[in-house]
Amino acid sequence: MKMPGYFRLKKNHTVRGNLDVNKASLYAQAGVDIDKANKLIKRIKPLVAETFTRGVMTEIGGFAGLFALDLDQFRQPVLVSSTDGVGTKLKIAFMTNTHDTVGLDLVAMSVNDIIVCGAKPLFFLDYFATGKLSPSIAEDVIKGIARGCKDAGCALIGGETAEMPDMYRDGEYDLAGFVVGVVDREKIVDGSEIGVGHAVIGLASRGLHSNGYSLVRKICFEKLGLSVDDVVKELGKQKLGEILLTPTRIYARTIRHLLKQFKITGMVHITGGGFQDNLPRILPKTCKAVIRRNSWPELPIFNFLQTKGKIPEKEMLRTFNCGIGMVLIAPHTEAQDILFQAKAMDEQAFIIGDIEKREPGDHPVEFVDGHM
Repeated sequence: MKMPGYFRLKKNHTVRGNLDVNKASLYAQAGVDIDKANKLIKRIKPLVAETFTRGVMTEIGGFAGLFALDLDQFRQPVLVSSTDGVGTKLKIAFMTNTHDTVGLDLVAMSVNDIIVCGAKPLFFLDYFATGKLSPSIAEDVIKGIARGCKDAGCALIGGETAEMPDMYRDGEYDLAGFVVGVVDREKIVDGSEIGVGHAVIGLASRGLHSNGYSLVRKICFEKLGLSVDDVVKELGKQKLGEILLTPTRIYARTIRHLLKQFKITGMVHITGGGFQDNLPRILPKTCKAVIRRNSWPELPIFNFLQTKGKIPEKEMLRTFNCGIGMVLIAPHTEAQDILFQAKAMDEQAFIIGDIEKREPGDHPVEFVDGHM
């Protein structure tokens, strides 16, 4: 975490009450405690250091993070970047006072977006903004970010902690993440080699991941009147809050391993927009994906939300991942071997459809009943 070298109290800054010039810091009285932020940096340094990889050149605390790219590994290196947040899933963290999982979500949402290009994640930066800094909450969040970076095989080389009075409610914060990766130009996966007859393979999600939470909260808390501490019969023995906070799966290591062994022609991270909006982003105009809806098991949370919220099937498939967090497209001759290798890496994988010829007027994604 870096903090700027100095702060300045703006003349137009609104402060509740009078400032006591005899106290150590007028800025702290205005709501921004630099000393507290600096203490946080000391607390998180060991966590961050555990994520460092070979290319990291700086320690936490500088103005910028430096990373040396090993050009000997690539013929034509192309940098790949992405940024994302966690969305209103953070509201569940606030309600449960559980803050060590949303950092994993933050890393996953950005990292999963660059690995679909075939990229290896190199380094990650985070932005943590709050009204009044709670070092214990911030440390828990960063623990999750560090754990996510280790899972993804990338280094957490910096970030920003912003304390902004009056911008956020007490106990609330917002997160943003930024990842940079690299891929050899000739190994970029962009969907251009997808062809008729290829298999559509789904890697299971852990649950809702980080999308659809505005609708989830409306159904669970407004319509049904549930609390995060409730144990819902249809969902098993866990508290509702624990189920809703299940972290997004990070697929980076699995994908990197599969790419070394198999010809994968396309990959899709299933996030907001679900299958219907994300799959078309990589499909050639001559191809459509035919997905067999019953070809993978679905976690109870999805059926619960659909039933209790009376959500139409089409909207379910456009709002939630419905149990598939990542889609791979590959020649059918390699599909079974991909499933075998994925299972060896503790992934649940299923052949969920096929690539067929798209006729004029066809939607690029079609759902049919039945099993593969």
